[in-house]
Amino acid sequence: MAQRISEKLRKTSETEISVKLNIDGTEVRKIKTGIGLLDHMLDLFAYWGHFDLEAIVNWGDFNIDIHHTNEDVGIVLGQAFKEALGDKQGINRIGSASVPMEEVTATVTVDISGRSFFKGIQVQATHLLDPAKISETEGYSLEYANHFFESFAKNMGLNLIIELKGGNRDLHTNLEPVFKALGIALDQATQIDPRRKGIPSTKGVID
Repeated sequence: MAQRISEKLRKTSETEISVKLNIDGTEVRKIKTGIGLLDHMLDLFAYWGHFDLEAIVNWGDFNIDIHHTNEDVGIVLGQAFKEALGDKQGINRIGSASVPMEEVTATVTVDISGRSFFKGIQVQATHLLDPAKISETEGYSLEYANHFFESFAKNMGLNLIIELKGGNRDLHTNLEPVFKALGIALDQATQIDPRRKGIPSTKGVID
């Protein structure tokens, strides 16, 4: 099987970001985005997905805020996955995983369909787990996480559904199982099924 690797560099007036990805990796990770919580989450994502991932923000307009950097990391990472997968010959295409942390359970379902879809993390609101009451961590919020996932899904061509159930107001506790589950689900979806002869679509193509 050909190596499924990619290297992407994105330069704008707001950020400069480089990403190196090996889908069939051994969990080698080097992540420095300048956003501490995002670094930790991407480290978990790559570990649980068995990906080699280097994601470096060479510079970003942090003097304004973290918005552009957070969003652009999602863009470049999505582009890297799309490039590394090529024409998607033989992949499972669909994956799903549920991961708990304390009283929170995150369920992530993905379809590498070429048709991106993400509408925000779906929270089972309770008196404890209410989107408006989930805390921020060092300026990072659930809204920033949604921006990241939206950019990632759009640029990968990924249908991405994230559901949170439980009762913890701490952002870290909610996002950690999400990123773990995303890694596991994408690992499933990107694996080659030896029974699959060709592109996993009855249309014969995934755009």
